[in-house]
Amino acid sequence: MSLTFHWFLPTNGDSRHVVGGGHGTPATASGRDRPPTVAYLSQIARAAENLGFTGALTPTGAWCEDAWLTTAMVSQNTERLKFLVAFRPGFVSPTLAAQMASTFQRQSGGRLLLNVVTGGESHEQRAYGDFLDKDDRYRRTGEFLSVVRQLWQGKTVHLEGEHLRVEDARLTRVPDPVPEVYFGGSSPIAGRVAAKHVDVYLTWGEPPAAVAEKIARIRRLAAEEGRTLRFGIRLHVITRDTSEQAWAEANRLLAGFDQETIRSVQAGLARSESEGQRRMLALHGGGNRDGLEIHPNLWAGIGLVRGGAGTALVGSHDEVAERVKEYHALGIDEFVLSGHPHLGEAYWFGEGVLPRLQAEGLWTHPYQAPAAERPQSPVPFAATGSR
Repeated sequence: MSLTFHWFLPTNGDSRHVVGGGHGTPATASGRDRPPTVAYLSQIARAAENLGFTGALTPTGAWCEDAWLTTAMVSQNTERLKFLVAFRPGFVSPTLAAQMASTFQRQSGGRLLLNVVTGGESHEQRAYGDFLDKDDRYRRTGEFLSVVRQLWQGKTVHLEGEHLRVEDARLTRVPDPVPEVYFGGSSPIAGRVAAKHVDVYLTWGEPPAAVAEKIARIRRLAAEEGRTLRFGIRLHVITRDTSEQAWAEANRLLAGFDQETIRSVQAGLARSESEGQRRMLALHGGGNRDGLEIHPNLWAGIGLVRGGAGTALVGSHDEVAERVKEYHALGIDEFVLSGHPHLGEAYWFGEGVLPRLQAEGLWTHPYQAPAAERPQSPVPFAATGSR
């Protein structure tokens, strides 16, 4: 099975510096360097498409542009790239969400993937009118996905659940293909929802031993439901021709983190109810600049100023390829990557790491036919003897 790589659309803005934000914290000032216009995001999307990334994740939250609307517009400027749209089940009815997904599939040519984000910050959820506590939000997510899945199968759905109620719900047109559902969450209740409802379980970039433990736990839960899942990992990446160049770039980014920004972001993230965010904070000790390489080529510096995924693969192209292989050996088949700036870093990874993985038979370009299937080049005009 070929590895799958997705890139990221920075709808909170982009920069040559790290753009912070997420999990209840606002985007940092660096996000104004390259505003998230449709034109710029389309540049990134087209680059990712040409390089061989299968899809692009678009985040959700008050700190960024709306994912549904943005990807709908950007999709019109691409041809094959899929869009991993993050959305929160508590903000829209399951019937409407199923209908929106069906419409997106038809209008984009089947290029929608869904990243279900339950929401780990009660104060941010309340700003949107959602006053459930964390465990209830996950139970609602389970009900939500149950309804959506049945609607996509063409069923008429009646549900009087603990949190959701629908009556005679049905879609006029079901999506084809049915979008795959991606989902992340480190708490026990998140694992149960994943095991029962999703296609791909995502983890943030923890050290391999922690990732292995998480995969084993989710596999056991899925087996109890009679299901099997695929696994993916969300990471940033800094890859260069040499290890020295890559670490010099990481240190340049680190030098741009002023202490007041770190303090403010860490104080905001400390309020998080997310188990995954708590695990991210533990990797750098809540703001410590020292000891940030927590596993060979795995750097926790991004998490000093950014919520959510806070680790990066840093190293030469060969070293980063080795780390990808290390995670793959644990069961990770999909990689959701990003870097600052996103346009340039997509090329560093796409031109530096992907060819190495391709040479080892671990990755194939999703949009290019194998060499044996490509049409032969025509005979040059001059070779015919004509002038």
